[in-house]
This record gives sequence, structure tokens and C-alpha cells, in this order.
Amino acid sequence: MRVLLVEDEPDLREVVAAGLKAAGYAVDGAHDWPEADFLLDLNAYDCVVLDRMLPSGDTLPALEHRRRSGWTTPVLCLTALHTLSDRVDGFRSGADDYLPKPFAMEELVMRVGSLARRAGNRLPVHLRHADLELDAARREVRRDGILLTLTHKEYAVLRHLLVHRETVVTRAALVEHCWDEMADPVSNVVDAVVAGLRRKLGPPQLIRTVRGHGFLLGGEDDGNGDDGDAPAHGRPGGRRAPR
Repeated sequence: MRVLLVEDEPDLREVVAAGLKAAGYAVDGAHDWPEADFLLDLNAYDCVVLDRMLPSGDTLPALEHRRRSGWTTPVLCLTALHTLSDRVDGFRSGADDYLPKPFAMEELVMRVGSLARRAGNRLPVHLRHADLELDAARREVRRDGILLTLTHKEYAVLRHLLVHRETVVTRAALVEHCWDEMADPVSNVVDAVVAGLRRKLGPPQLIRTVRGHGFLLGGEDDGNGDDGDAPAHGRPGGRRAPR
């Protein structure tokens, strides 16, 4: 999942970004509202962590303006202003949650996860395909009951493939949802992560390459062997592969 972190204090922004990345999120950063506004128009985010007071001023009017335009991405508001009236103003302006400073990183991560799950594009907590199970609440992946140790990127890619199982997922879609804005969409970083996933998942292979399109988790075994190549049966963009 991808998060936009809007915070003008560099040290705090770095700490929060590191905590979110350690929890498996792809994080883009902005130091002021104009930069955040640009990124929100450019990218799709699962959650926005927004400092209320930025160099350009109070962000609540800008947040309210976006809400009135129909923007629905969940927002966690961080602020040193934490009286009852401050919190009420935040919620009335469109914030979904309100976390006063100082805060515990663990609590912020839990709140971000809760908001992302409750969003309009909410993802299920428990995902399963064949003997593969993913528990998003515990961040655990098991195959045939055996707990697997995955990197943060392997976990993020696997979760996205499970959410869209039996659908071809393009490399560009994986970069968009699992990497931050600094990722190079034409590099082989996605293939490297998928290769690591295949090794850890073991046989029989669940993730197959659809040549010229992307990756497919699920569908019938085409018998192409350990590299998991598959013909381009499924169509990118949400159509299921034939059974």
C-alpha cells in the first residue's frame, strides 16, 4: 500500500517515513501543501498522513476543498493542536483520524493500517489461494501451514497479487502500488522481487509470468516449469484468466 506523508519537519518526516516503510508501506514525502496537492493529483494513495500546520498555513481549508470535490482518500491528521475544538475542526474539515504530537510510531502505523482497510478500496485482512495464506493483521504469510519470512517488498507484492488473484497484474501496477515515487518503472526491480518470492514460496509455482503483460497468481497450471511462464491468456486491467 502507498502512503503520502506531508510533514515540514525533516527529522520527523524521516522518522515517520522509516517507520511506515518498516511496516511494509511505500511512502512518498512532501514538505508543504502545494507539493502534496501536486502528488495527490498525480498518484493514487491508500492513505495520507497530514501535518495540520505547514509553512503555507493551516491545511484544513485545503483538505475541506478536496473533500468537497469528491476526493475520498483517508487522512490521518498529525498536529500539536489537540484541544477538543481542534479535533472537531479537523473532523469537520474531512480528516478521518486525528493523532496529537508527540505520538508513538506503533500507534501511527496501526492507525494508518486501519484507515487504509476502511477506505473505499479496502483490502481484506485475510487472503488465501490454494495452500497460501496471508494475514494482514499479523503480517504473516504461510504456505501449507509453514510460516514464511518475506522482505517488506516481497510481502507487498504478494499481497497485491493475492488481492488480484487470477488477474494479470502489470509491472507498472506493481510499481505504482508497492514502490514510492523514486522507483524506476523500467528497471528489473519487480522481476527481482518476484523471483525472490518464487524461491520462498517453493513448488508448485503459484506466480507465473504472462509474457508481454505482467504476472498472474492463480489459474490453471500450464506445465511450463519452475520459471512460472504462462501464455498471455488473461488481460491486464481486471479481467480474470480462463479456468
